[in-house]
Amino acid sequence: MPVWVRDYSWRQTDTAVFLSVPMRGVRVTQANIFCTDQYLKVNVPPFLFEAILYAPVDDTSSTAKIRNETIFFTLYKKEVAMWESLVMENGDKEKMQRIRENAVIKAQEKADEEEKSKAVTKREHKKLALEATMKLEETERKRIENLKEEERKKVTEELEIWKEKQRNEEKQRRIQSEEKIHRERKLIEEKKKSEINKTLTAGTSQARSIPTRAGSSGSIFSEKLKEESFPAPRSAGTIQINFTSRVFPTALRESRVAEEEEWLHKQAEARREMNANFSELKDLNEEEKNPDWLKDKGNKMFATGNYLAAVNAYNLAILLNNKIPVLYLNRAACHLKLRNLHKTIEDSSKALELLLPPVPDNVDARVKAYVRRGTAFCHLELYAEGLQDYDAALKIDPTNKTLKQDAEKIQHIIQGTAQDS
Repeated sequence: MPVWVRDYSWRQTDTAVFLSVPMRGVRVTQANIFCTDQYLKVNVPPFLFEAILYAPVDDTSSTAKIRNETIFFTLYKKEVAMWESLVMENGDKEKMQRIRENAVIKAQEKADEEEKSKAVTKREHKKLALEATMKLEETERKRIENLKEEERKKVTEELEIWKEKQRNEEKQRRIQSEEKIHRERKLIEEKKKSEINKTLTAGTSQARSIPTRAGSSGSIFSEKLKEESFPAPRSAGTIQINFTSRVFPTALRESRVAEEEEWLHKQAEARREMNANFSELKDLNEEEKNPDWLKDKGNKMFATGNYLAAVNAYNLAILLNNKIPVLYLNRAACHLKLRNLHKTIEDSSKALELLLPPVPDNVDARVKAYVRRGTAFCHLELYAEGLQDYDAALKIDPTNKTLKQDAEKIQHIIQGTAQDS
């Protein structure tokens, strides 16, 4: 049961009422206060105070303070007048109940209005915040666009300067080349003139030293000139002829010419397709458009243990040219290290397709493809398929002791599994 507080005290002026409600024996830190224009209720367990005020007050400007186990109220009157008492006296119960109910209804309506007002204020704040954010984003976007435009202009100007410099250098080189050719021609002409002068001088001196024979119809000088006009016979020599060596080291009688020609045709087709996807890869550097450079890059990444980076390099190389079997073969090795076993099988199978027809030039690559695919099958516990690939590798390289030992281990595993079952 609550303890009703009756020993309150109050005083008033024309405009305000000052009320003190003691809560003896209770350390008051916070109180549940319900106040309307004509109803006041305070709940501080176990104390309860209720007052139906004599006249209406302004509940919005009224205040309450807690100090020394007492709650002090300052209630501002709506009308300037002196009250006869703090609470309404001699009121019947029904009137009191109506006042309480009206107070609750007014309080609820006030709370609803405040909630609506808060919601409207919150929406306005959100709207303002959104507008401010949009303005900031627009400002930032314009700033970035201006920076891009300035950078583009700067790069364009630098490019034009570089082009002009290249044109000037090319023009200078052309002028220097023309001057050099002119000087060389002039030297050659002067040399020819000097040689002609020497020849004429020598012929004149010989003509003067030899007397003219009697009865001869011509001069010895003219005969000498005729003899000198014929060139001397060429000296004998030997011409060395070298033939292009065969691509494959096997003798022609032992080789399979048709299969070798097909292999060479595939390699040439792969080289022709190197530039097929360049239109989609405009942002790459020149060296990054070279599958061989990407393959070497992937090999270095693989050697350092960075298998994911190696896979990325091989992926780009395959995008540039998907007809090079070594790219699939190397990517299969990376997937095997990363335990991507199904991808290892796919890349090894693709490499074997590209390594057809089988020729001596791709023996090592075919062995590696079979071994890597067989290893992936064994990791997936598909030992029968793995043994088939190892046997295929042994048919290509029957002297490989490591392959023999691995094939025997797989055979023992298969036999042990069959015995256990």
